[in-house]
Amino acid sequence: MRHISSVILVALLSACGGEQASQEAPEATATITHGAVNDARLRNAAGSGEDWPTHGRTWSEQRYSPLASIDANNVAGLQRRWSFDTGTTRGLEATPIVVDGTMYATGTWSVVWALDARSGALLWTFDPQVPRELGARACCDVVNRGVAVYRGRVYVGTLDGRLVALNAADGSVVWEVQTTDPNKNQTITGAPRVLEGMVIIGNGGAEFGVRGYVSAYDADSGALVWRTYTVPGDPSDPVESEALAVAADTWSGEWWKGGGGGTVWDSMAYDPELGLLYVGTGNGSPWVRELRSPGGGDNLYLSSILALDPKDGRLVWHHQTTPGDTWDFTATQQIILADLPIDGAPRKTLMQAPKNGFFYVLDRETGEFLSGEPFVRVTWADGLDAKGRPIEAPGQDFRDGLRFVQPTFFGGHNWQSMSFSPDTGLVYIPAQEILGAYMLDGAFRRTARDFNVGTELNVFAAFPPEVASGHLLAWDPVRQREAWRVPHGLPWNGGVLSTAGNLVFQGTADGRFVAYRADDGRPLWLDHTETGVIAAPISYAIEGEQYVSVLAGWGGIFALAGGTAARGAARGPGILLTYALPQAAPTPEQIQAFVTRPGPLADGERLYHRWCSRCHGAGAVSASSLPDLREAAARMGDGVAAVARDGVPGTGMPAMGGEISEEQALLIARYLLSRAEETLR
Repeated sequence: MRHISSVILVALLSACGGEQASQEAPEATATITHGAVNDARLRNAAGSGEDWPTHGRTWSEQRYSPLASIDANNVAGLQRRWSFDTGTTRGLEATPIVVDGTMYATGTWSVVWALDARSGALLWTFDPQVPRELGARACCDVVNRGVAVYRGRVYVGTLDGRLVALNAADGSVVWEVQTTDPNKNQTITGAPRVLEGMVIIGNGGAEFGVRGYVSAYDADSGALVWRTYTVPGDPSDPVESEALAVAADTWSGEWWKGGGGGTVWDSMAYDPELGLLYVGTGNGSPWVRELRSPGGGDNLYLSSILALDPKDGRLVWHHQTTPGDTWDFTATQQIILADLPIDGAPRKTLMQAPKNGFFYVLDRETGEFLSGEPFVRVTWADGLDAKGRPIEAPGQDFRDGLRFVQPTFFGGHNWQSMSFSPDTGLVYIPAQEILGAYMLDGAFRRTARDFNVGTELNVFAAFPPEVASGHLLAWDPVRQREAWRVPHGLPWNGGVLSTAGNLVFQGTADGRFVAYRADDGRPLWLDHTETGVIAAPISYAIEGEQYVSVLAGWGGIFALAGGTAARGAARGPGILLTYALPQAAPTPEQIQAFVTRPGPLADGERLYHRWCSRCHGAGAVSASSLPDLREAAARMGDGVAAVARDGVPGTGMPAMGGEISEEQALLIARYLLSRAEETLR
C-alpha cells in the first residue's frame, strides 16, 4: 500500500516538473484570449506582473518584474517545469512575449512559435521561409530577438526584411510588407515595437553599405505611416527633413555612395506621457571615418540616441555617444526609462550603456546630459566633458599603425539586455572586457558582397582567450559607480531580469542559468542549461503561480567571429526552459479521492500503471528520452489505443495485443487523454 501511495503521489505531482514539450506537442485546450493587447494595457503594464506583453515588459524597457512569489528565500527550490526543443543549434536571442497564458517566441531564420505558457505545448508555428542563402547578408548570425503582440496579432520582422502580421490565434498571415530594398543587404533581427496603432521596425546592414532608417507601419493594414532616415543621403536628392539638412554639414566627401550606416537594428523605448519614441542608431559604413567622410566631422546621427515624435517620426532631440565613430561603437544597446533622484529631486531620465564603455544618464524630456562614467575599462577616451562628449585619448588613432583599444567592436555591453530594479535602484549589466586590435586596411575598397569596415580584421585572429572576459555588473546610475559584480569566465553572456523578489536572473556563455540576490550579488540557485545562454529571461504568472523562462542557444557574432577568445562556451541544442517552484504536496483526502474515483478512467489508470508506466513513467510523465504518452494521446486521440495494442515495429515499442483487449487498450488511451487535458493545457 505504501508503494501504491508513492506512485499516486508521483502521479499527482507530475504536473510540477519534468514535462517535455517538443515541436510536435499538441494544441492546448485552455480557453484563452489571443493577443488581446492594446495601448491602455501596455500603458498600465507596470502595475501587473502576470503578463510579459512587450519586449522589455513595459514601454520603459526596464525588464523588471513586480512578481515576488519566487524570492531570495525560496528560489533554491526552483525546478524546471517544462522545456521546448527549438530544433536549432544556432543562436537564440529572443525575449518571449506572454499574454493571457500564451507565449510567443522566435528562433533562427525568424521562425515564430506560440506555446501554452503553462505547459509548453505547441499551439502553432510560423516559418517565413527565409531563403537560406540570405544568411550571408546577415552581419551577426541568422538570429531574431522576438515579436510584438497587439490587437489580436503577432508581428515579426524577418531576416530578409519583411514585417509580417500574424493572427495570434492560429499563426496565419494577415499581411506582410517588404520594409527594405531586396537588392540591398538589409536584414531584420530586432523585435518590433507597437504603440498608438503603429508597428515600429528598423533593420541592420551598415557593414554592407546601407543607409539607416526606422519606419512606422499601420498595425491594421500594414501601410507605411512614416520613415525617418538617420543619416543624410545623396545631396543631389531632396532633403527629407530639417534634421538631415543639419546633419549633412557634419559629413564630407561622397559618403552616400557607401550608404553611410546608422542603422536602427535593436533598441527602442517609449514615454507616452512625453509623447517621445527613443531609438538607438548604429555604426558608420564603413567603420573608419576617414574612409566614409575624409574631411572628418561628427557624422550625425551615427552612434546616437534619437528622441522622435511618434506621430510623424520628426526628430525632437539627439545625443551622440561617439561623434565621428571609427570603432563600431554603436548606440543600439538597450535604452531604459526611469525616474531617478538627481541632485535630490526626481528626474525623468533615460539610461544607456552602449558599446563605447560609458554609462549615460540623460534627461529624457530634453536630452540634456546629466552624467556619464566608464562602466568597463576604456582606453579610447579619457572621459566625457560637461556636455557628454567623449574626450578622445591620444595614441589611439590607428591610421598610422596597429593600436590596442578597449572596448572593442564587441562592446563593453552589446545587445544583451540589461535590467533596472526600482527596489534597489541598480542597473544590472551583462558587461564584458575584450581587448580590441585596430589597424587601417590599406587595400580597402567598397564591395556589395562583404563587410565594409576599413580595418584589418586579421589582427584580431591570434588573440588568446585571456583577452576576453565577462561579468554581471550591478551599477548605481545616480552615483555612477559599481555596486557589485559577479565575474564570468567568458564574455557574451545572457541578458538580465530583475524581480521584486530581490532576485536577478542571468544565463551564461558556459551553460548556466543563475539567480542572484539583487542587493548584493550573492548566488542563490543555478541550473545547467547544456548550451550557452545569450537571451534575456522573463517572468510571468498564471492563476497566481510565478514562472521564469529563458531561451538557451549559443550563437551571435561573438560565437561566429570570436575565434579562440570564444572557446569554452557551451554548445548544444537550442531549448526554451521554464521554471517554477514545486507545487504543494497532495492532501490525504486528494490521495483517497484519486484511489477511489469510479468509472472507466480509474480502470484505464490501473491498466496504464500495470503495463506502461515502467517505460513511460508514473502518472504518464516521461522523464527519459522515451515518448511522453500524454503528448502522443493529445496528437492521436483514441488512435493511441492501436499503438498500445499493435506496437510500433522497429522502435522497441512492443505489441500488447496478447496481454490486453481492445477495450482495455481504449481505456488506457482515454486515461492518457485525461492526463494530457490535466497537465498539458
